[in-house]
Amino acid sequence: MSTVSGRWLVLRSAVSWAVTEGVLRSNPLAEMRGPPRPAPRQHHSIAEVRRLLRSAEAIVASARQALSLEPLARGPQRALFSAEQGLLLVRLAADSGARRGELAVLRLGDLHGRVLTIERGLSHGVLGSTKTGRTRRLTLGATTTLLICDHFASWQQRCPGLAKDDWLFAPDSTRATYMTAEALSHKFHRLGVAAGVARPALHRLRHGVATHLVDQGKLLKAQARLGHRDPTTTLRHYSHAVALDDEDVADDLDRLLNGERC
Repeated sequence: MSTVSGRWLVLRSAVSWAVTEGVLRSNPLAEMRGPPRPAPRQHHSIAEVRRLLRSAEAIVASARQALSLEPLARGPQRALFSAEQGLLLVRLAADSGARRGELAVLRLGDLHGRVLTIERGLSHGVLGSTKTGRTRRLTLGATTTLLICDHFASWQQRCPGLAKDDWLFAPDSTRATYMTAEALSHKFHRLGVAAGVARPALHRLRHGVATHLVDQGKLLKAQARLGHRDPTTTLRHYSHAVALDDEDVADDLDRLLNGERC
């Protein structure tokens, strides 16, 4: 909807210019109503994200308990791997603000210290570059970084030599291939339902990162972290999060209207 609305505004401006310059005799769009403006993008609140994390941690703890009772059974091993992947998904998505197609094809080799390089993504199931075609680097929180490293180290110790690749999100502990973006979305939705979060959606964690940063006045940092081509895209989608700070302007106008000196 935001793309349609933006293209309508460009078209209307172009036609208005053509009428002003005499290129067109009349404006064919004068009586036409454009599409409705898109509603602000909804995000998961911090309280919801924390609830998701607590729920995912509880699922991991339960899976570890089950595996301790049957340490050689494949079923409990698969359940624990899946549970740890779910916790990692929530934490990394809420920390990085990465798109789901970018999350799906991250590798351990993309992480250097706390710096994550995002250089590839999935589009309609096809592995390629990111949506904007650009590589970006961002710093992860210490907790997120430790969670990733511990996840890999524990499975290397538990099943030495089993891993065939280093995909962060994989269908099983062999990591022979990556998960699809749709599979990640379904996993997150199941976690959200289990946590009692209304309308859980993986992409809403990305909106949460953007909303928080824009609310803090960090527009350029939000643009860089989300991978938008320019800050106008970030502002257009998340202008609702910009703090209202025009009280001084209102006071000046009030004094002016009252005949006082500003």
